[in-house]
Amino acid sequence: MDIKILHIDSNHPVLWDQLQQAGFSNFEDFKSSKDEIEAKIHDYHGIVIRSRFKIDKTFLDKATNLQFIARVGAGLESIDCDYAASKNITLIAAPEGNRNAVAEHTLGMILSLFNKLNQADSEIRAGHWNRESNRGYELDGRTVGIIGYGNMGKSFAKKLRGFDVEVLCYDIQENMGDANARQVTLQELQQKADVLSLHIPWTPETDKMVDTEFINSFAKPFWIINTSRGKNIVTADLVAAMKTGKIMGAGLDVLEYEKLSFETLFNDKNTPEAFQYLLQAKNTILTPHIAGWTFESHERLAQVIVDKIKAKYLV
Repeated sequence: MDIKILHIDSNHPVLWDQLQQAGFSNFEDFKSSKDEIEAKIHDYHGIVIRSRFKIDKTFLDKATNLQFIARVGAGLESIDCDYAASKNITLIAAPEGNRNAVAEHTLGMILSLFNKLNQADSEIRAGHWNRESNRGYELDGRTVGIIGYGNMGKSFAKKLRGFDVEVLCYDIQENMGDANARQVTLQELQQKADVLSLHIPWTPETDKMVDTEFINSFAKPFWIINTSRGKNIVTADLVAAMKTGKIMGAGLDVLEYEKLSFETLFNDKNTPEAFQYLLQAKNTILTPHIAGWTFESHERLAQVIVDKIKAKYLV
């Protein structure tokens, strides 16, 4: 059987090249609208996508010959997974591909916040040599709490092995802890954590999870890092907690205001007041959804997808 694969987003060349070498038929369409692709999707057996648009029931109903959807990334929130499964469509993702990149980015954000690297750098560039106001904190001796202990959370915990820290993890699945992190209840994590790092998907359960009530459940002031999904945090509540000192600093690689495609920030031209605060605050670090976006992970993500597609069809 000739397996026809439609590539809806561009990816590292190894994905296209290795699929072609394995005998699959590749086709690309990076520009057509969702409606235009829906009109021809019945011709294809597989889709390779990043986050260009949502694959919903309407799309899946027209994909009458579709056998798999491969998302070159970790999350599958842009796909109606339950409906796809009801049609026996295999869902393929690649969280293994960028877990190391996310872990390194997370650690970098923590160390930069603790040592005020961004603040000090910008002040020196402006002609100011302020030592006392840039006195930093040390990570050793603190407790790091990780919510979501899958590929990303485990990789981050491994990076912390070189520090004298206690690492706690909370996950909705049992028996997820390992030598690098002790699994605890959410309540225990909130009692002990000095640093909170989110490594969770965006689901109905995690949507707006970090709100005022959640933040106030922490016993101590804490730093927060989010490299997961922007809508897991209520930005206005985060800012309110930063103003009171309950949150001592925030490293945000993702923002509540991102479009689903992750390619642009706002759906309109209005800048929310909470975001204006984050832009001005010295104890924030903002990056444009690049934690898992390294040169190495670009290739690794593609390779993981190739390997999983080949495993599905080639014995």
